[in-house]
Amino acid sequence: MIIKQIMEVYELVDTATASGNDLKKYLESYGAKNVVVKTITGDKGKTDFIRVAIPGKNGRSKGGSAPTLGVLGRLGGIGARPERIGMVSDGDGALVALAVAAKLLDMQNKGDHLDGDVVVSTHICPDAPTQPHKPVAFMDSPVDMATVNQEEVNGDLDAILSVDTTKGNRVINHCGFAISPTVKEGYILKVSDQLLDIMQTTTGKFPVVFPLSIQDITPYGNGVYHLNSILQPATATKAPVVGIAITTESAVPGCATGASNPFDLEQAGRFVLEVAKEFGRHNCNFYDEAEFGHLLELYGEMHQFQTLGRSLVRA
Repeated sequence: MIIKQIMEVYELVDTATASGNDLKKYLESYGAKNVVVKTITGDKGKTDFIRVAIPGKNGRSKGGSAPTLGVLGRLGGIGARPERIGMVSDGDGALVALAVAAKLLDMQNKGDHLDGDVVVSTHICPDAPTQPHKPVAFMDSPVDMATVNQEEVNGDLDAILSVDTTKGNRVINHCGFAISPTVKEGYILKVSDQLLDIMQTTTGKFPVVFPLSIQDITPYGNGVYHLNSILQPATATKAPVVGIAITTESAVPGCATGASNPFDLEQAGRFVLEVAKEFGRHNCNFYDEAEFGHLLELYGEMHQFQTLGRSLVRA
């Protein structure tokens, strides 16, 4: 279980002075050696990007061949001060990602090392803006999505788990978390059977999958509706991406406070940990490589869905 780390990270981010350096010190207290914090200022404020690399015993960082997993905590901001006081629902993805990093480090201290490297990345902003959205208000980000992708979706990642609050909609009616189909290079692929197995094991319930549309996997800024930013990493990489959505039965605004359920977050975090264990051992495939190759032969590349589209690119 990672409830201890969930509560520890919550205490660090549920403050008006939350910063990347505070989280860096926290991770270093667990023995982290590779923590980078970068403050970036945008048109709507500033935020601290934080990235920690946790080496595996057979990972590339040690000259091994085990694949590298990226775990991204996606959000607009941890808080919406001064409009709202306290951590907002939108921060759940960052909280889970950082708790997973702390737990992986704690496991290493106790002698349990994963095979592959795990890279965890997110950003910390206690005073992000909000924006109108139907059916409920969204959190905005102090920096644009291209900048977020540039900071978080970099490095030699073989697959990505994108953890994001996904409560402001009417298409997911489940308390806990749900996973998406795999998205790769403009294709929405079938749901990974191995991920379904792991979800069923960690929750003790039937797995829950949330729906995706083509709009959801296109970049922000093209003027079409998006469920939220959970699949935005897929617009900036060739690696397969799966969304881990923190969900509720009813629509909850991303800027709502008092809406974070620690047990839902712990469950999502445990799922990410188990995926990381199996992925590094080549026991968890995000997609079928042969079938993807056949799709390319039949229908060609779909990279256009990773762009802003013809008219906007030409403009």
